[in-house]
Amino acid sequence: MGEVISAAGLLREIRERSPGIPLYVSVTTVAGREIAEERLRDLVDGIFHAPIDYAFSVRQLLQRVRPSVVVILETEIWPVLYREVKRARCALMIVNGRISDRAFPRYRRWRFLFADALQQPDSILAQSEQDARRYIEIGARPDAVRAIGNLKYDAEPSSTGPPGMIASLIEKLRPTTVWIAASTMAGADRHDVDEDDVVLRVFEELSRRYAGLLLILVPRKPERFDEVEQKLRDAGARYIRRTDDAVPRDLTLPCVLLLDSIGELSSLFPLADVVFMGGTLARRGGHNVLEPAAVRRAIVTGPHLENFAAIASEFREQRAFIEINEAGELAAAVARLIDHPELREELGARAAALAAAKRGATGKAVSEILLQHDLAVPCWNRLSPARFLLWPLSKIWAFVSARDLRRKAVDARSLSTPVISVGGLSMGGVGKTPLVNHLSERLSQLGAHPAILTRGYRRQSIESTILIGAGESAPVRVTGDEAQIFVQSGCAHLGLGADRFQTGRLLEEKYQPGVFLLDDGFQHVQLRRDLDLVLIDALNPFAGGAIFPLGALREPMSALARAGAFVIMRAAPGRQYEGVRQQLRRWNARAPIFRARVEPRGWVNFSSRVREQPLEGPMAAFCGLANPASFWGTLRSLGLPPVFHWAFRDHHQYTSTQVERLAAQARMHGASILLTTEKDAMNLPESTPGLLENAGVSLYWLKIGLQIENEDQLLMLIEAKLLNRVNR
Repeated sequence: MGEVISAAGLLREIRERSPGIPLYVSVTTVAGREIAEERLRDLVDGIFHAPIDYAFSVRQLLQRVRPSVVVILETEIWPVLYREVKRARCALMIVNGRISDRAFPRYRRWRFLFADALQQPDSILAQSEQDARRYIEIGARPDAVRAIGNLKYDAEPSSTGPPGMIASLIEKLRPTTVWIAASTMAGADRHDVDEDDVVLRVFEELSRRYAGLLLILVPRKPERFDEVEQKLRDAGARYIRRTDDAVPRDLTLPCVLLLDSIGELSSLFPLADVVFMGGTLARRGGHNVLEPAAVRRAIVTGPHLENFAAIASEFREQRAFIEINEAGELAAAVARLIDHPELREELGARAAALAAAKRGATGKAVSEILLQHDLAVPCWNRLSPARFLLWPLSKIWAFVSARDLRRKAVDARSLSTPVISVGGLSMGGVGKTPLVNHLSERLSQLGAHPAILTRGYRRQSIESTILIGAGESAPVRVTGDEAQIFVQSGCAHLGLGADRFQTGRLLEEKYQPGVFLLDDGFQHVQLRRDLDLVLIDALNPFAGGAIFPLGALREPMSALARAGAFVIMRAAPGRQYEGVRQQLRRWNARAPIFRARVEPRGWVNFSSRVREQPLEGPMAAFCGLANPASFWGTLRSLGLPPVFHWAFRDHHQYTSTQVERLAAQARMHGASILLTTEKDAMNLPESTPGLLENAGVSLYWLKIGLQIENEDQLLMLIEAKLLNRVNR
């Protein structure tokens, strides 16, 4: 639970600084899951239980979530998880790392077990210099370790008031003094003190002196709630449980509120006059004192603060709490604070000032996380259990493909018009259609008179070559879905045909274009080109880093040497993609690198064809793309998380039955709006408007454009290639 609370500020700042990054949180306990669902649900894309540290379960999880960065909070050393994360070439970090006084001798004794695992993290951000030294001593790389402070100092005080039942209790009883015994624990062994017994003895003593006393007793472990209630009965104390339905009319002060709930303690600290922090009288290592400190409460602790040694040292130095040596001193310490309001105020002020002065660790941690995210280039096929079987098939594919490309290159032919190829190294969608469409618009505006050469994938027409003039129309069955986007844009002439040279000759004869844009042309080497623009998908840069079927590359990475320029598609704003750049520079040091991101231009009502904003309320989404994550990410960046979404295969042709099911599923999830892409809108049946109207569902598709950083430089590069052809 403590790590979940620390994570909230970390996740919030990541979301603010880079809203497009999907965030997932894993927990290891039921209580942690409950508090995560309550506090993090609106910040993250998913919450789940961490897998057992076996290779098969860790690999399944990593392949399902596909993280770029795995952040371990505090001290969780899982050797298999660490190894598999690095095998997948993800970044691995430990944030808010600490090694307590109690744990350090054990870690040092078993160093030979932990040293290899601690060599794996790219960055270990420790809470203190002492923690940093301890990590290095048990095997971490010195260059990966640094101290940045404790995230818990940055935790914001609870902004919610006490729960209604507790507010009613306070209103009815109007206590003059509220004492919170927080996170109390049983003894570490039979010779150790039970803190609940100690607190109840002290309460019995104090209640004779302070008639208006309310004790809020908060056992650390939920499984102790019933046991502590029995202790209250045995002590003859007046009490009420937080989970009771109502406040009994005959309940009077002094009395005890047993907080038998999870996640509500932080909202109660502002009510307290005195806070005793549990886990410090029993030999349990203590609990975090920063939450009551942040709201200026006077704090009492026992001597056992080993788990928070650095924080305890700072509080001792600043005299920001009262530390007692044994259970017998607790009554006097609490009574002293009750009797001296000025001392309570002084202690609370010191504690709050110390907590405020130590803030800033969250910002440092987020900067490092985003840096590691920028450097990471994951490679998921390395985790596949089938990689040993697929490796020889990949080699065969590479050999046959390379031989075919060499043969075609020998017979390559040139058109009279300059050719700019837009393609990629990987199979599947990388954003070629949006870029070709964008370049056709820009070149048309510049008076370059562009034409597009494309195969017309999945068109139903049987003609070997189809020519469509700029501004002319043609049905989807003739063009295919992606080519239809070019038709509707109307900025360029369009030639569809498998033989791009022959199609280009026909376009030259009929329309005399000034430049050809060769769609998906990187491997179409039988047509010579003046510039190869190679697209890199920011969401999956190198398609597993291996040739099909081991990965999704069409050619080996060495083919990147042919590129005249690179465009990183679907780039997140502000991100540099340094890891991707380093890989590209390895194979091609001369080609400039540009970044492009999707620019939503508005929602179009499928039935009316009118551009408008979707109605407010729950929305569902569907798409048939090679990389559906790109559409889900766009929706997330627009603040439109769907209540449910469906992904179909690329270029999916929808049937009337499927449209009916989509509408029914949307209604089942409480949504009356369906969202999809322009490409998918092309593939819907003609009956769609009537089917949606009958179901009471509206459908909108997203009109998108591209925003290319340093676009003028890219256009200058293209113009230079056109001038070179003219001069030749």
